[in-house]
Amino acid sequence: MKPQALSQLLTLSIALTRAQPSQLTDSVNGFYSALIQAIKACINADAVALLLNQNGMLTPVALDGLTRDSFGRRFDINAHPRLAAIGQARGPLRFDEHCDLPDPYDGLLLATDGDMPVHSCMGLALFDEQRLLGILTLDSLTPGSFSHYSESFLQHVNDIVTEQVKCAMYNEQLLRKAQHGNALVLALNQATHDMVGQSAAMHSLCSDIQLVASSDFSVLVHGETGTGKELVARNIHKYSPRAEQAFVQVNCASLPETLAESEFFGHRKGAFTGADKSREGKFMLADGGTIFLDEIGELPLSIQSKLLRVLQSGEIQPVGADKTEQVNVRVIAATNRNLENEVAQGRFRADLYHRLSVYPINVPPLRARRDDIPLLAGFFIEQVRKKLGIKQVTLNSKLETILKQYDWPGNIRELEHVISRSALRAKQAQWPADIICIEPKYCELHTSNIITETKVSVPSTANATQALKVAVDDFQRGKIIQALEEHNLNWSATARALQIDRANLVRLAKRLNVQIKKYL
Repeated sequence: MKPQALSQLLTLSIALTRAQPSQLTDSVNGFYSALIQAIKACINADAVALLLNQNGMLTPVALDGLTRDSFGRRFDINAHPRLAAIGQARGPLRFDEHCDLPDPYDGLLLATDGDMPVHSCMGLALFDEQRLLGILTLDSLTPGSFSHYSESFLQHVNDIVTEQVKCAMYNEQLLRKAQHGNALVLALNQATHDMVGQSAAMHSLCSDIQLVASSDFSVLVHGETGTGKELVARNIHKYSPRAEQAFVQVNCASLPETLAESEFFGHRKGAFTGADKSREGKFMLADGGTIFLDEIGELPLSIQSKLLRVLQSGEIQPVGADKTEQVNVRVIAATNRNLENEVAQGRFRADLYHRLSVYPINVPPLRARRDDIPLLAGFFIEQVRKKLGIKQVTLNSKLETILKQYDWPGNIRELEHVISRSALRAKQAQWPADIICIEPKYCELHTSNIITETKVSVPSTANATQALKVAVDDFQRGKIIQALEEHNLNWSATARALQIDRANLVRLAKRLNVQIKKYL
């Protein structure tokens, strides 16, 4: 091997070793991003992506040269022949420039618009013995740009990347195990297709989920309609020691008061008219696992007292039964109501509220995590692409800007429906094109909910430094108040979202004259 090639391999290895996460504050995502840049410095490519395998679905964790919505997409390896070929090759695979296999990145490369021209494509499969960890893809718009690299050089690159990715995964497992316990190690290897996002608010939410999952605490999930409270509950269960047991969901809002007790605790034959046989309740079905009480704020007071007994003693009494039965169930509840206000108004029991909210989690509205909108759009686009049987669906850049400016009163659920409707309209208008592009004209949004850019006027004074200080203080004050409101006035959650120490945040708020008594 030539000295230049050896030097490139050494540089690559050193760069990746230095980027490895070494402490809890380090992010493995930071390592993956560094890996992409190190590869681009070693091999000339217009687009590089690292996709990790999660039960047959390839999830992008770092990329360069591809649209941002690509982060939200999930690539079924069996549905993409090129990705499947890379995975089967168990090493570097260079595709012929005229290969007729469909490219999973058609319409997603930043350097192109629409169908990709003849280009170079290469992939590296990352294996841990017989298990496919992931795939590294490289694309260049210059035909033949990968042909001058020797097979030996590419194999060494493949080996270095594989070992470094394995090391990063192992380090992350050890670091999380040290912080949260053994229960999370299994969770790291489980699919998390439903938790999409990279914003500070999303990182804070995921941190809360991982922290409380290993405990057996009751959890109260609060958030607006459509924010994904059920997904939060499912992930808490999935990351918990109860993950192999049942997850039972109950929609409290749909339960008639007359049937709620039977639904929760079951009944015995003949307990009431129509009870022609005994039936197990939801709590018994969830024994050993988790029960998710959705819309807990809708539960009648008459049932709340009986639910309280389960939380206090683990005892249930089926309707018509003389004896109580013991159950071992973790309770996760969710609501879009302010239960503290409900307690004050006498519509919700204070003792039940405190039993449920041992660890409260606030799910941020979509408007508080606008940077995640392209990723979520990509996630839903990939889903609708499969349903509509389209080769590729892309998102117009102007529409991406509009989506980020929209206020999303219906949150993630509304975004999903908007993407689905828009894709259907785009397909009808552009059929039979291989690549369907969703443009603003196919997307109907209420203009009253679109945030327009406003100009900020800075006071004109002789003291320019003072004017700048006032502007900075005003900005910080507004950010703190906004974050407090988004996190239900919880200082710890607000500090995590703003990535600042809690004590420092409180001191800063006092200096800025934020109304501490109101928000503490």
